[in-house]
Amino acid sequence: MNQKPCYILAIESSCDDTAAAILQNDKVLSNIIATQDVHKKYGGVVPELASRAHQQNIIPVVDQAIHQAGITKNDLKAIAYTRGPGLLGSLLVGTSFAKSLAMGLDIPLIEVNHMQAHLLVHFIKDEFPTPTFPFIGVTVSGGHTQIIKVKDYLDFELLGTTLDDAIGEAFDKCGKVLGLGYPAGPIIDQKAKSGNSKAFEFPIPKILNLNLSFSGFKTAVINFIHKNTQKDKDFIKNNLNDLCASIQYTLIEIIFQKIEKAVDLHELTQVVLGGGVSANSGLRLKLKKTAVEKGWDVYLPPLAYTTDNAAMIGIIGYLKYLKKDFGNIKESASARLKF
Repeated sequence: MNQKPCYILAIESSCDDTAAAILQNDKVLSNIIATQDVHKKYGGVVPELASRAHQQNIIPVVDQAIHQAGITKNDLKAIAYTRGPGLLGSLLVGTSFAKSLAMGLDIPLIEVNHMQAHLLVHFIKDEFPTPTFPFIGVTVSGGHTQIIKVKDYLDFELLGTTLDDAIGEAFDKCGKVLGLGYPAGPIIDQKAKSGNSKAFEFPIPKILNLNLSFSGFKTAVINFIHKNTQKDKDFIKNNLNDLCASIQYTLIEIIFQKIEKAVDLHELTQVVLGGGVSANSGLRLKLKKTAVEKGWDVYLPPLAYTTDNAAMIGIIGYLKYLKKDFGNIKESASARLKF
C-alpha cells in the first residue's frame, strides 16, 4: 500500500453507536465510540431515539477523534462514512454530517458499506494477521447474518444470508424471554460457560444452500420456555445456565454448519469473522478447534473491533482513496444497501 501520509476521517452511525476514527493510511490513530444506554429499558434499539442521540453525539465524537489523533481538520484528505445498510434515521445523521464537512473542507467524500467494513477491519495495519484473497467471510450481528466469498478488497459475492432474523437478534430475543437484560448476547455467553450445552435440545433448521433461518429456532425456544414455566414457575431460575448453554450451542451449530458447507463447496480454508456476534466465546472456541482439526486458517477480530466502530469504515475509506473511488454528494443513505 502507498505509505504517503493520508489522514482520513471515518464516521459510523448505522445503528445506536456514534463513532468516529482518524486513520493515517491504514493505521488507526483514534477510534472513538459513544454508546446509547437509553435503549436498554426498551429491550432493543428505538430508531427515533437512536437518531436523536446521534445528533447530540456526532460533533463531540468527531472533535475528540481529531484531537486524539493530534491533527486538525485541515489535515484531512477525505471523509469516509457509512452509507448503509442500517437504520435510515441513524444513517442520515452521519451521512449529512459527512457531506457537510466534506463540502466545507473541499475534500472527497467516500461511501462505505457497513457489512464489507466488518470483514475488511482485518486489514488495519499491525492489528492482527491478515488473510489473503479469496476467503470465506462470515458476518454475524444483530441485524445481519451473511456468508460471503471475498475475492478482493472490494469484490464481494454473497453466498448465503438469513431468510428472516439475524443471529444476534435470536440471541437477544431468547435472552428477553429468559428475563435477561439488553443486549442479551453477552449475558447468555457468560452464563453458558457454567451450563450444560446438551441439557435441552432445540431444532436446527434445514435450509437449502448456504442460506440460514433463525425465526423457527427463536419460536421453539419461546414456546419451550412458556410450556415449562406453566408447569414450574421457577423453571428459568433453576435452569438458567443450562438454558443459556443449550441456546448458545444450537445457534452456533446453525451458523457453523453453513460455514463448513461454504468451505467445502468453494474449496477455501480461510474463514474470516466480523460483526458483534464474532465476540461470542463459544463461536470463537468452535472455530479455533476446527482450525486445528481441519487445517483451516481462522481470522477473528479483536473484541474492540467486533462491535460497530469507525476504524473499520476508515480502512475501506483508505482503500477507496487509493483507487480514487469517491462518492457522489447527491447519493442518499440506504437502509438496505447491497454489496
